[in-house]
Amino acid sequence: MADYRTIPASELGNGSHIKLELCETEVDLYWKMAMEVAELIEENNHKGDPTVMIVPYGPLGPYARLVELINKRRIGLKNCWFINMDEYLDHNNQYLPKDDPLSFRGGMDRIFYNLVDEDLALPKEQRIFPEPGNEGKIWEIIQQIGKLDMCWGGVGITGHIAFNEPPEPGETCTDEGFLARPTRILKIARETKTINAFMNAGADLDAIPDNCITVGMKEIFFARKVRMCMPRDWNAAMLRKALHGPVSCHVPVSLFQHHPDAKIYAIQLAATTPVVPAIRIYNK
Repeated sequence: MADYRTIPASELGNGSHIKLELCETEVDLYWKMAMEVAELIEENNHKGDPTVMIVPYGPLGPYARLVELINKRRIGLKNCWFINMDEYLDHNNQYLPKDDPLSFRGGMDRIFYNLVDEDLALPKEQRIFPEPGNEGKIWEIIQQIGKLDMCWGGVGITGHIAFNEPPEPGETCTDEGFLARPTRILKIARETKTINAFMNAGADLDAIPDNCITVGMKEIFFARKVRMCMPRDWNAAMLRKALHGPVSCHVPVSLFQHHPDAKIYAIQLAATTPVVPAIRIYNK
């Protein structure tokens, strides 16, 4: 296996089971993701089928474009179920208040649900979040409807999708066991807290909660389509690991090498940003 760090940008994705679509800019990526979501809903509406998606609160960029497409094309969401993939929790493992600026539930109202024309809007009971104390609800909904069309969202700095962090150092876990992990409460990795603080809290590590609830790899891997967004330059290493590194639960997104329809939308900058071997210092 070639070293993922040294593969030329022009050859990224060659031979990988995860499809890659490079986008010239971050805005292009957001439009492409929004258009794929809108077209899937339109297709299902035309057939009279429900649309069931696991959706993120991040990256936020596709939502403004999706709102515009929905309102302009008159795409009805009455037969849609949007399952948000995760949410921060407080120290008592309860939701943050919706008016907290870090609340994903409040954020979804502000950037998406409240902006869709009322006659097209997703019914409130079909706007689903993983719920502390009722973790099995997500899987039950998917099984009751009988399908999961798509999971889409960003990829974290540890290679996590949703908050499915890699196993902790020293933790025994097989790839199969990791893929079977369901919706659950867990602690957020220090690396994830750091990058989230940088992006969303003025780099104040203390502002980012320690705990979260996340839809599991079990539910995500059940999706017919998995779409991963990498709109940042700091996605460079994980883009290469996902496409060409060893498949391992220690790099969760690499496991989608085994998924029948997984795709990464990435900005060109993530493909061309150099990824160099770490400098190792050995004690003599």
